[in-house]
Amino acid sequence: MNRRQFLITASASVAVGAMTSAQGAPESGKYKACVIGDTEAGGYGHSLHMVFAGRPDVSMLAVADPNEAGRSKRAAECGAPRSYADYREMLEKERPDLVAIAPRWTLKHKEYFLACADMGAHGIMEKPLCVDLQEADEMMAVLDARKLKWSIAFNMRATPTLQHLHKAICEEGLIGTLLELRGRGKEDPRAGGEDLIVLGVHVFDLMAWFTGARPDWCFADISCNGQPATPDKVGEATEGLGPIVGDTIHALFGFRGGVAGYFDSAKNPDTKDTRFGLDLHGSKGIVTIRLGAAPYVAWLDSPIWTANRLDLQWKAIPGAPAFAIHDPQRETYAPIIRDLISAIEENREPQVSLKDGRNALEMTQAVFESCVQGGRVPMPLRDRTHPLKRWAAR
Repeated sequence: MNRRQFLITASASVAVGAMTSAQGAPESGKYKACVIGDTEAGGYGHSLHMVFAGRPDVSMLAVADPNEAGRSKRAAECGAPRSYADYREMLEKERPDLVAIAPRWTLKHKEYFLACADMGAHGIMEKPLCVDLQEADEMMAVLDARKLKWSIAFNMRATPTLQHLHKAICEEGLIGTLLELRGRGKEDPRAGGEDLIVLGVHVFDLMAWFTGARPDWCFADISCNGQPATPDKVGEATEGLGPIVGDTIHALFGFRGGVAGYFDSAKNPDTKDTRFGLDLHGSKGIVTIRLGAAPYVAWLDSPIWTANRLDLQWKAIPGAPAFAIHDPQRETYAPIIRDLISAIEENREPQVSLKDGRNALEMTQAVFESCVQGGRVPMPLRDRTHPLKRWAAR
């Protein structure tokens, strides 16, 4: 066994060992789990139906999906013995402790969540959280009132790579004082408004995590085919995500201490190699993050932010753990699920929570709000309805 295999195996052992019975073995089937999916309306995210599979402390009970072939396929993949066309019937009959809300489309996220909350279930939800802040606030009120524990699928933040990086930057001063953050979406055919919603939330979650704060304001410019966005350009995303506008977005956020956070997504012909990620610029250097199931991270030890001498090169983060994804369906969300179950048992907030999902959603909504208002908008946003719905209705 090489060092990388050892580290991965050791991490898995810690995860299992954290939940053991008095005899030292995991309690078999301690939690009952179900999955809500929809093959024709958002599917199962990045295999979110697999998040509980293989855990000895979780019994997979059922999958719900209106599509017969889809639910049979996913149930077989995750080892669920039963499947349902109606998710409400599944929840009523199975009474799960844990639920994975898997569809990428957000139009029914609030509906799914409230039904699960009525059952007292904890769980995990695919990102983005929901359509707008009005829905998000309603969901958070129920979450708090019922004292439920829910995580959101910001899986990249939970990786050992980024956990180690966060400590190196925020506790050990790897790049000195943080001065600015620069993020980009995937800038594929969804460039602009849809990229902002689908991929931007990952970037925004990392911005808030590394700064330790939500932004105080946002200023944004949105254009369509080189012209300023207008209400008549508001349309629907290619998936069920609510209204969007623009194929090019430039946004600036102000964080406490004067830290600036930039986000850009621009329609362009060169989309084969994605720039999706976040760069952190500090007084002593830069860290670059390219996002994926196993994020790529590098460090430039230069206060002038350039490798202008032959002895200055991008290099690995000191002490970074070996990390590789061998089975993406099972491993991608393992740290989030491990923490979610610990949060339930310790009665605390999950480290990657639905409230983080609301914060990231608010940053997307602030970009649209700034476009609608034509200037800088303070945050948190006072009007919690969708800015583009208001704009298009004028």
